[in-house]
Amino acid sequence: MSRIEFDGAGVDVLDGAGAPREILSGVSLTLTEQRIAVVGANGSGKSTLLRLLNGLVLPTRGAVRVDGLDTRTAGAKVRRIVGFGFTDPLSQLVMPTPREDVELSLRRVHRDRKERRRTAQALLANFGLERLADQSIYELSGGERQLLALVTLLAVEPRVLVLDEPSTLLDLRNRELLRRVLSGLAQQVVFSTHDLELALDAERVLVVDDGGIVFDGAPHEAVDRYRTLAGARDPGAP
Repeated sequence: MSRIEFDGAGVDVLDGAGAPREILSGVSLTLTEQRIAVVGANGSGKSTLLRLLNGLVLPTRGAVRVDGLDTRTAGAKVRRIVGFGFTDPLSQLVMPTPREDVELSLRRVHRDRKERRRTAQALLANFGLERLADQSIYELSGGERQLLALVTLLAVEPRVLVLDEPSTLLDLRNRELLRRVLSGLAQQVVFSTHDLELALDAERVLVVDDGGIVFDGAPHEAVDRYRTLAGARDPGAP
C-alpha cells in the first residue's frame, strides 16, 4: 500500500470580506490501510481533506505527501499515483461514449490506437460494460456511469483511488454493485461517504467535524461517534 502523510496540513479560504477563514485545521495523519472511509456532515471539511490527496487543493500550511512526494512540489507525479473520482461521474466523463472515454484515459499509457482500443474493450468487459461501449454516456444508468468513471481512473493504473461520495447518486442495486467492485480492487481506496454501511466496509474510518479530525479508528466505533455528533446537532433529537 502507499503511504499517505498529512503533516499539520491546514486549508484557509477568503471569505466575502477578503479575510482568511479556516476550513480545515492542521491535520496530522499517516494512512497505509487499503480501505479508508471519511465521514462527516456537509461542510465539515471532508471533501477538502480528500482533495488534498492529489493536489486538487494545496495546503495553506503544513504538507501532504504520497509515497514521499509532496503535493505542492511534485503534483504531477502525485497525480500519476492518485486517481480522483468526483461525486457526479459526469464531471469526469468527457467523451460521447464509454469506449472513447476509456481510450482517452489510455492515451498516455498506449500510444498505438489499436492497442488503446483493445485495452479499452478489455477494461469495459472486466466491469460488465462491454455491451454499452458505444452507447451515449447520457443513456447509461447512474450505476453504469459510476462504474465507467472508475474504469477511466483505473485505465491509468493508479496506486491510490480517492472517491468523493461515490454512492450518493446510486439506487440500492447499484450501491451494492459499487460495494462489490470496491471490495475487489487491488488499489488503496480512500473515500468519503454519507452511507454508513459503506463506511463499515473500510478498515479505518476518519470522522471529520468543523474542519478537524474528531475520531480516527475502527469502523463501528467511528460510525457510533458520527451518529452521536449528528444527534447532538439535531434539534429534534431526544
